Amino acid sequence: MTIVDIPGSKSITARGLFLAAAAHGTTVLSKPLRSDDSEGFAEGLLKLGYQVSRTDGEWTIDGRPEGPAVDNADVFCRDGATTARFLPALAAAGHGTFRFDASGQMRARPLGPLTDALLDLGVDLTFEGAPGHHPLVVRAAGIKGGGLTLDAGLSSQFLTALLLVGPLTTEGLRITVTDLVSVPYVEITIAMMRRFGVEVVREGDTFLVPPTPYRACHYEIEPDASTSSYFFAAAASTGRSVTIPGLGAGALQGDLGFVEVLRQMGADVEVGADAVTVTGTGGLRGVTVNMRDISDTVPTLAAIAPFADGPVRIEDVYNTRIKECDRLAACEENLRAMGVPVETGRDWIEIQPASPSGALVKCRRDHRIAMAFSVTGLRTPGITLDDPGCVKKTFPGFHDALAVLRASWGL
Repeated sequence: MTIVDIPGSKSITARGLFLAAAAHGTTVLSKPLRSDDSEGFAEGLLKLGYQVSRTDGEWTIDGRPEGPAVDNADVFCRDGATTARFLPALAAAGHGTFRFDASGQMRARPLGPLTDALLDLGVDLTFEGAPGHHPLVVRAAGIKGGGLTLDAGLSSQFLTALLLVGPLTTEGLRITVTDLVSVPYVEITIAMMRRFGVEVVREGDTFLVPPTPYRACHYEIEPDASTSSYFFAAAASTGRSVTIPGLGAGALQGDLGFVEVLRQMGADVEVGADAVTVTGTGGLRGVTVNMRDISDTVPTLAAIAPFADGPVRIEDVYNTRIKECDRLAACEENLRAMGVPVETGRDWIEIQPASPSGALVKCRRDHRIAMAFSVTGLRTPGITLDDPGCVKKTFPGFHDALAVLRASWGL
């Protein structure tokens, strides 16, 4: 058994930063993720005038429920989707003129359902380029609140941004969703809001957010379950064992559900109170699995799918086509380059058993493609990445951690 320490959750760190900025008092976030995405979020808060101090193990944020401390700012959101979607909503609850832009990769990703909702709430918001995309300008004068309808079928982050800003509105929000993907991420949001003193009520497809002030707290961030998936997959596909401490039965992140997929495929899985262990049993079974709620782990499964004894079919994951890249297309392209038979449709991918050959993996600047196919390389000599550095988005130390694991297993 090998123990691997995984950095803090990207999703929880981003939500923690928003909640801390919006709360009364000073919040301490313990074990935050230090990566390009989370650093970009923190830098965005600094641009908006929030007080943020960072050490390796703790970030301290002085909250401002009234909104940004400046009345004018230009914020560059880098590649971070949470930064690019959450911060405009936070700024809209304050007063001033705030411009948001992002990388070319992030500019291509949609904002429309969120910005349409903000416009419906009376926020003065304009686009400098294509509607529904960065760059955009928010001329903030607070948000009254009220009822709105939201399509969150492309990203749960649209709903999360509105849930998070709801307590900062005058009247609260009543959000009715017509479609919703990645439900566990919304459950993370609601659980964290509760920890900061706000109770969201769900009535079917409607979420009721009261205008209750957030309260600062000390919040310890659990390890990233999506990042953990690569190490769990590594164990399952090589017949080794790995334990990740800090995750367990009470973990907030839905992506821990990936270990249940590995269990279906024949791996031994032990989910304890404060650790998860996955042990490979020498073989993997083919499966058909709906991954709508754990879609960030689709590339992880695709990368080890050729080693199964039957087809692996992943369904209901259209939203993976509008992530950092079109992940279904990226998986198909790279698997084909390795000689693996694969087919895709609008929202599915099916991968046949094969013995992959060495190939250059085209990462498409997507950290999850790079990390997933690095796991394939544990069993397939000659796998190289055209952009190994893109892992800095969520886990700058990934390649070192995988190298240590490989050495400890004698691979």
